[in-house]
Amino acid sequence: MLGRKIGFKLTFGVVLTVLLAIGIFAFFNIQSESKSLLTEVERHANQLSEAVKSDTEYDMLHNDRERIHESIRRIGKQESIDRIRVFNKSGEIIYSSDSTEIGKMVDKKAESCYRCHLAGKPLDRLEKQERTRVFRPYQDSSRLLGIINPIYNSRSCWTAACHAHPQTQTVLGVLDVTIPLIEVDRNIRRSQVAIVIFAVSAILILSLIVGFMVRWWIDRPVKELLTAMTHVAGGNLAHRVEVNRDDELGMLARSFNNMTESLAQARLQLFQSDKLASLGRLAAGVAHEINNPLTAVLTYSSYLLKRSQGQAETCDDLQVIVSETIRCREIVKSLLDFARQTVPKKRKADVNEIIGRAALVIENQLALGRVRLVMDLDATLPKVTVDANQIQQVFINLMVNASDAIGENNGSIEITSKAISLHPKGVLQIKRALCRKRHDLVDRRVQIDSKPAISMRFRKKKHSGIIHLNPMYGSDEHRLNDMPALEEDVELLCPDCSTSLIAEGELCPKCSSPIYAFEVPLKGLVQGCLHNGCGWHRWEQVDSGWNDEFVEVRVADDGCGIPKSQVPKLFEPFATTKGQKGTGLGLAVTWGIVDNHNGTITVESEVGVGTSFIIRIPVGS
Repeated sequence: MLGRKIGFKLTFGVVLTVLLAIGIFAFFNIQSESKSLLTEVERHANQLSEAVKSDTEYDMLHNDRERIHESIRRIGKQESIDRIRVFNKSGEIIYSSDSTEIGKMVDKKAESCYRCHLAGKPLDRLEKQERTRVFRPYQDSSRLLGIINPIYNSRSCWTAACHAHPQTQTVLGVLDVTIPLIEVDRNIRRSQVAIVIFAVSAILILSLIVGFMVRWWIDRPVKELLTAMTHVAGGNLAHRVEVNRDDELGMLARSFNNMTESLAQARLQLFQSDKLASLGRLAAGVAHEINNPLTAVLTYSSYLLKRSQGQAETCDDLQVIVSETIRCREIVKSLLDFARQTVPKKRKADVNEIIGRAALVIENQLALGRVRLVMDLDATLPKVTVDANQIQQVFINLMVNASDAIGENNGSIEITSKAISLHPKGVLQIKRALCRKRHDLVDRRVQIDSKPAISMRFRKKKHSGIIHLNPMYGSDEHRLNDMPALEEDVELLCPDCSTSLIAEGELCPKCSSPIYAFEVPLKGLVQGCLHNGCGWHRWEQVDSGWNDEFVEVRVADDGCGIPKSQVPKLFEPFATTKGQKGTGLGLAVTWGIVDNHNGTITVESEVGVGTSFIIRIPVGS
């Protein structure tokens, strides 16, 4: 309903506030104008009263009553005057512009007398501001303004020849002038109508303006967000809200887009986890249901193959059965190895011995493929803390892959081992990075060298963008996306909450530029400089406690090599370069084992030349 919409509520609230403000303004404006008009009429009436007194003063001193009557009648005939009267000290009307009133007594409680007789007896003096009154002679008549002007006993009065008044008498009478307020009331009504018209017009125009602004700035983006939420609720996580503003609603839209992207990524990860879990259950079922029949098929087909010597056609058919059965058994074994990844049981072990055992396992396969195995192992290698069975599986997988890459080309596999010293820069991967408000900066949607990047947002005035840092500690291979230099007042922010990632009060010790800082849980702060050509980094907790001893094992072949386009996805599950002959699980298992041992595995390959896998395992792992 209309009353439930935030735009209507906001518009109604603003218009109501403006209506109240205009109403208060109109009230006080009309009161002020009315008071101003009445003040002006009072001033005019007072001047008129004084003029009448002056005009009749001479005739009163000479007691020329006829001239006084004539003067008052003449003045009282003006349209701006209702009537003029003169009362004597007893309240009798002795002069009046209306001759029918002469000789009558006035009511001392009426409007013209109550000021002087308020205390029960006549006052000797009456202030000017108390001489006027506004009244209606009848309930339905227009208003009148009356002014009473006391006629005081002056020396010229009690020394006049007529001696009509004693010297002791203070007030001789009262001059009462009444002026109609028809024109004043008409002007006040005009002002009231004008104020009402102005108020209604202002409210209508303001309502249209506020309604338009609310619809454009609030209602429309809120509707877009609601529509987007409906799409997301329906399962369409690819829907995005168009962001073309920098205010709070723009930030909300960006946060919504980030949320949907995170949900989409989480759904993909959940789907992948479900797929892998299903694969694990499938592998367990395959182990129980297929391994025994495969073993029987392989045993009897091998037995028949030996008995069919001399029968070329039968021998060829049985050879196909044996080879395909062996391939099925290897697929099942790969599935089981992938499903059985567990926490390594680490003990001190000699890497050279592990390599030797792995070579013994596959020596027959290498011999059948006429692949030569060359081992150059350093006898002085320090022992490492590893799960020997899992590391053996790593070497078996790599040697089998090398043999497959060589194929029927009668190549060689070279395995070398040596002890090396490595600085953490370029070796240690940052797998978690948090801002001050504990939002994760690792963006798994963006990969740099097959590793999730660390994302930050930069902002300079209205220009902003996302930068991606290489997660390898100390690496300078970042995607800065035309980010300005930090000394140009550029902010580095968390993409989720816009918390600053600039280290306050610290500068790069190498180039004096601002530096960024984020936290790795349980491993302290990582700091770095993004100034072009600087490359300064610091991870104090890791740098101070780093064990730089590593064992490096290189497995190299002179096979077909791997295209560069396939190298970034080489360690992903089900990614294979063998076509239908491979499952794509061997290298995924290998990467997982090495990662669980805090080691690294990298690839160097060139098509037509060969491939080298380099494994580095820390001695103290």
